[in-house]
This record gives sequence, structure tokens and C-alpha cells, in this order.
Amino acid sequence: MASSAKYLYFILDSLSGICGISYRAMMGEYIIYLNGKIVGGIYDDRFLVKPTKSAKALMPDAPLDVPYENAKPMLLCTAACDREQMQKLIVGVYNDLYGKDQ
Repeated sequence: MASSAKYLYFILDSLSGICGISYRAMMGEYIIYLNGKIVGGIYDDRFLVKPTKSAKALMPDAPLDVPYENAKPMLLCTAACDREQMQKLIVGVYNDLYGKDQ
């Protein structure tokens, strides 16, 4: 099942307070980037982020889920309705992975 553009725009709206957010459509799904670096993706209308220290701290009860067969597990974002939490999450993941302040 491919992800819907409606769900993509919902997530992008939640992240609209962060400069440098972009996405790329890939095989019916969407990869989410911050400053050109991958931080997560939308797979089957589920927003998944890389399971970094910050992501685990901000979403301690978030389940691990795989975006597609044979992929590494990612955290299922449970904060999609809370804009402030979502923005902290994405900036935290970016900083954990790439060591740069957003």
C-alpha cells in the first residue's frame, strides 16, 4: 500500500517550523530530509524515524517497526499531532545522526 499525499502534507505541516525540511517520493513512499540528510520516512501512512538516543528519549513507549521487508527497524512516531514534540524529535534525530545543531 502506498502512502497518501494527504498524510505527507499532514506530516510536513507538523514540521513546518523547521527550516530545511524536504521530502522525496520513492516507490510510493516518502523519505523525509533535514538539510539534505535522511531523518525518517512515511511508509504505508506511518511516520517512522531513525531510532536515535533523542528519539527514544522523546518517545520512550514508541514501538519499533520496519518500513519495508528486510529494512532496519525504525521508531513509529506517536507524536504526529503535537507540532512542538515533532519538531524537537526531528531536530534531535538530525543532531544525533549528523552531529550538527539545526
